[in-house]
Order: sequence, then C-alpha cells, then structure tokens
Amino acid sequence: MAESKRRGEDAGDDRLNDETVDDVAGDDATDADEPVSRGGTATRSRAKAESADSRPKTRTETDRVGLFGRIARFFREVVAELRKVIWPTRKELLTYTAVVVTFVAIMLTIVGVLDYGFAKGVLWVFGNPS
Repeated sequence: MAESKRRGEDAGDDRLNDETVDDVAGDDATDADEPVSRGGTATRSRAKAESADSRPKTRTETDRVGLFGRIARFFREVVAELRKVIWPTRKELLTYTAVVVTFVAIMLTIVGVLDYGFAKGVLWVFGNPS
C-alpha cells in the first residue's frame, strides 16, 4: 500500500495527471478559489494573478517626468544600488589585484614568446629580406 502512494508509480501517476488536467480544464469560477492539494503545474488562479500584474499601466501611472526629475531619480537609484554592494576589504582588494596582475603578466609572457617564435619562423621560411 505504501508503494502505491509513492509519486512516480504508474497507477498513482495516472490518477495525479487526470486530476491535474481536470483542475485546469474546468471552467467553473469555484475551481479557481479552491487550493491545489497536489503540486499541479498550472492553475487558473496563478494565471489570473500574473495577468493582473502584467496589465498595461494607465496614463496616470506613467506620467512624464521632467528632465531634472529623471536625472535626480537616476542618481537616487545609483546611490541605492551602491549601498547594496558588498565592498571588499583592503586585504581582499590587494589579493585580487595581485592575482590579476600576475595572470596578465603570465599571459603577456606567453603571447610575447609565441609572437617572437612565429616571427622567427616566418623569417626562416620566407627568408630574411635584410
């Protein structure tokens, strides 16, 4: 009996799918008010809530703001975002800087050696014009 209640069993799975389809397919307004007892993938109440949020805004909600108002709002939002930033400590900053400088120096050396080798190879293949 415990095995038949497991999720993923064939008999139980068919029953769950039938109930989920019935819940979504019904057109009664009372079905939307009933909570979903099992984890369905889509419900009308969720679709209604999402459609209410995505409705177009009225003209009063999107009134035009002047140039200085938009600039002031931009700077307020920039300051608000900068307050959310987790700034590194001095030790972390020096460590990160050292890692980046070391990596760039290693890559510069590799690219420089390859460039020098390819230049010598090209001159050896095509001859030295000097």
